Amino acid sequence: MITERSGAADRREVDKFDALASNWWDRTGPMRPLHAMNPARTAWVMQRVRRRFGDHPVRMLDVGCGAGLLAESLTRAGCDVTGIDAAGAAIAAARAHAAAKGLTIAYRAAETGDLLAEGVRFPVITALEVIEHVPDPQGFLDDLAGLLEPGGLVFISTLNRTAQSFAVAKLGAEYLARLLPVGTHSWARFITPGELATLCRNAGLRFGDVAGLVPRPLAGGFRESRNVGVNYIAMANG
Repeated sequence: MITERSGAADRREVDKFDALASNWWDRTGPMRPLHAMNPARTAWVMQRVRRRFGDHPVRMLDVGCGAGLLAESLTRAGCDVTGIDAAGAAIAAARAHAAAKGLTIAYRAAETGDLLAEGVRFPVITALEVIEHVPDPQGFLDDLAGLLEPGGLVFISTLNRTAQSFAVAKLGAEYLARLLPVGTHSWARFITPGELATLCRNAGLRFGDVAGLVPRPLAGGFRESRNVGVNYIAMANG
């Protein structure tokens, strides 16, 4: 569903992730690939945040936070995190989990347009594994740019649209290994690094670092790599 505001969420995608809310924190459940990637993603983000802002607490907005995997990791790293998601059930799960862990995170069932209307801005914004689920990626990037303080940092992670990603992230993860529910991703919505760079430039952002995230078969989890053929993470400057 595309509303009048081009950066709005797709209700079908929101409903899909709302249905997964109760299983979000199950490391062996449908979100286990995100659990596996989260340490590597958090480390990559925090390296660049510390390089820019030093060791003092930084206000961060986590867009499409789901039930709070990244938001909790960033909070434990010393950041002051606000997490938003259009999926209300996921936000409820995020609040409950943070409360059980004694973490203070400002969660809101909201979209980027809601915050734009309030005129709030943040020095750092993360939107990991989100852009491939929105109907208008350019509108979404425009919203993120509008929420970013001058000189701030935006972090995006997503899936590259390659034959490799179709085999690994679509057929392999959803149909063969059953790591994700069938229909979690639409390969046609995957975005190449070149396309993401163009979207960022159109939004007034300067595309910066990019790195692949690849599995570590023996050690478990994921690691940073030059291979951006499937999963990758990128940073843009305001």
